[in-house]
Amino acid sequence: MLCTLGGRLARLQPTLRLRALGLPLLSGPMSGPKLQPLPVWAVASISAVAPGSTGGWYEALAASAPVRAAEEVLLGAHAASGLPWWGSILLTTVALRGAVTLPLAAYQHYILAKVENLQPEIKNIARHLNQEVAVYASQLGWSKRVARLTYLRNMRRLVSELYIRDNCHPFKATVLVWIQLPMWIFMSVALRNFSIGATHSEAGFSVQEQLATGGILWFPDLTALDSTWILPVSVGVINLLIVEIFALQKIGMSRFQMYVTYFVRAVSVLMIPIAATVPSSIVLYWLCSSFMGLSQNLLLRSPGFRHLCRIPVTKSDSDTPYKDLFAAFYAKFISRK
Repeated sequence: MLCTLGGRLARLQPTLRLRALGLPLLSGPMSGPKLQPLPVWAVASISAVAPGSTGGWYEALAASAPVRAAEEVLLGAHAASGLPWWGSILLTTVALRGAVTLPLAAYQHYILAKVENLQPEIKNIARHLNQEVAVYASQLGWSKRVARLTYLRNMRRLVSELYIRDNCHPFKATVLVWIQLPMWIFMSVALRNFSIGATHSEAGFSVQEQLATGGILWFPDLTALDSTWILPVSVGVINLLIVEIFALQKIGMSRFQMYVTYFVRAVSVLMIPIAATVPSSIVLYWLCSSFMGLSQNLLLRSPGFRHLCRIPVTKSDSDTPYKDLFAAFYAKFISRK
């Protein structure tokens, strides 16, 4: 991003610092103590709101309408609750997770349960279709390639008809990702704008000052990095727990599912050093979001909650899911020699 701005950004930096601090621009040399130079990431973010700035994609994202909406949500929650900023971030995360992602997660499990219950019927159709194609191939002299293509084409059509009949196309199960991931990004960018004083709301730099004293425990300054690495490591550990719980649910994973699991594990570990380089306000949001994700995952294993959400019972469901989960976790990570 800085490479794109090049020398033009270097010439604009003094002006941007003065504007960011609300100081008048002077044509002559400045007297008195010099301003402390801002970090590179702060200068890059402030350039996003500078008039006439021609920044890249991140500047456009930081000034976008969804990020502004996320800023207003955070400000509204802070004003309505009267909590310090750490409490407002926690409250907002819990509210968004409970009102948005939990219903979508329940819907995802509803679709996946219906798809799972269709598998016996799909296997039966596949067996009969394979027999029919074999008969036609023998009568008409089809090659193996033609027979295979005929089988696949008709199988796709028949399975698609089943999904339409039961209104459970697997693509519907991905709606959670398409909502949750953008929301996570917009909230993270909004908190970053607050932490560096680049917010597009009328609150301006007062929010940055409030965040500087709005922390708790070992992170009293939410605009600073967590030098203890407690928050970043906690984010990575909870994300890994979520991945392992998902992996323990799957028996006989396909090669593709195994690759995806390894990839998500690597991303979870990579999040630790990334979280150590961003303001504590963002890491606190990530931690709260991950904790809610873990709680949501465990809640959706409860037979009572699944029944409340009208999620169909499947063959893989258990009457003692938490006991089974603990036993699988113990067998995989503790008792293994």
